[in-house]
Amino acid sequence: MEAPLHPHRPIDPSRPDAPDPVCWVSPRHLAGDDGALAEKVGGTLAGLGWCMWPTSRNTLLYMSPDGLCGAEWILAAYPFELGGLPVAWQVSVRPHAASAMTEWNAYFTTGVPYEALADLLVAIGTREAPDVGFEGPETVLKALTAQGWIRDVDRPRTTASDPGFAASVSLEVLPPLVQDADPRSGLVGWQAWAEPVLGAPYQWCASFSASVPHGLVAAFASSLASPIPVPRRTVPECSEGRIRVVRRS
Repeated sequence: MEAPLHPHRPIDPSRPDAPDPVCWVSPRHLAGDDGALAEKVGGTLAGLGWCMWPTSRNTLLYMSPDGLCGAEWILAAYPFELGGLPVAWQVSVRPHAASAMTEWNAYFTTGVPYEALADLLVAIGTREAPDVGFEGPETVLKALTAQGWIRDVDRPRTTASDPGFAASVSLEVLPPLVQDADPRSGLVGWQAWAEPVLGAPYQWCASFSASVPHGLVAAFASSLASPIPVPRRTVPECSEGRIRVVRRS
């Protein structure tokens, strides 16, 4: 039976040290990061064999075994914001291990569901040529519509939203500070965000630079839109009333 999941539950006075129960909730794109975005994504990277070391900027830098892919937890450095939210993870790919310049970058704020970012990293790790892609934008939109998302009436070739119109993925002009190997101005890249309450602050945002392969964005989008429930101990207050409890552990 489904029921609303409230973000704050009273503590059982008979068990003051008991952890919050895990609930399996949906939809995923509004489930938040459970306050564990660094740990969950870091665990995924460790499982993929990526090496990690702390930097002088108080960030955590992970590098793939072949040296081509990097992922950095940069929340402490607070480099810039997307949609008014601090960027927490930056993922990048280089054309070859000796290159000082990245081919493309992707950025994720706090609050993004960690499952979607983890699935993107798995897709990067299994891709034979992570800096080259031959898929077109339709690949991303098909990944979303296959999970029940709806194409925008006015922009059916570039934008799709969830059935509740609380989250969107769209091909847009890149925001400032998003870096890409292509130096031209006015480039477009995939942007994703959740806005559970229209006009209220965003719950999370993600930005992919222009050269990110569409197939990799599709992996993120497909996971984001997946109907499979995810485990959470807490959910964002802004999602209250839109989150459904599927079952409790």
